[in-house]
Amino acid sequence: MNICVRTRFIRSNLVSNLCRLSTTPEIEQNEQVVLIDDTEDVQAKEAEIEQKRNKSRLTPAHYNIIHDKRPYEEPKCLAHLTVKYSRKMYGKYGVASGVNPSLCWPSKQEIQERKEFESVAFPYTIKEMMETVQKRRQEEKLKIDQREMEVAAKFAKLDQWKKELNDKINKKAAEVQSAKQKKERLVEEVRRHFGFTLDPRDARFQEMLAKREKEQKKLEKQERMQAKEKAMIAKLQQKNVEISDKSSQ
Repeated sequence: MNICVRTRFIRSNLVSNLCRLSTTPEIEQNEQVVLIDDTEDVQAKEAEIEQKRNKSRLTPAHYNIIHDKRPYEEPKCLAHLTVKYSRKMYGKYGVASGVNPSLCWPSKQEIQERKEFESVAFPYTIKEMMETVQKRRQEEKLKIDQREMEVAAKFAKLDQWKKELNDKINKKAAEVQSAKQKKERLVEEVRRHFGFTLDPRDARFQEMLAKREKEQKKLEKQERMQAKEKAMIAKLQQKNVEISDKSSQ
């Protein structure tokens, strides 16, 4: 009886082991982990969240500029394809701009063109330029000194010019006053001529006034001519006296 029980026990163990060995690969196969690449979905979700956060209503280019990023990820016009624009982007945003740093160095043709430009635009050496600057400064200093001397000389004559100006003003005022008095005198003479009060706007009054003014001008002209003749006679007499004095010596 014991032998029979032991045989059954061994048989049951063998069967269970065989069953376990036969089912293990299926379990392991069912338990294999499947990895799914959801990076693009995550990035899309993050971009969507970032877009919802942006309440500035700025264009993408302006938004990137504010956040120190390159305005355009892809070229939008022909200017964005030029070397100049690429150098500008690298100079401002560095490696983050995605520009090849080798573009920032000038090419052989650009270096040659720059040399030709400098030879035409700056044909003089540093020594020659320094001499030119020194000469120009000396000329400017000489002009300043001359100007200061002129100002000092004119300032010394300031009192004399003031006196001449005041004399001129007084002379002009005296002439105006004299003309006014002359006009009043002529008007009074015309009134005395008629012997009664007459409106100065009357035609007869105006006619007589014009006649008297004409006579007055003629008289003044004669007086000036007489004064001129007297001056000439006095001058001739003075010359005769000088000649006689020289002859007597």
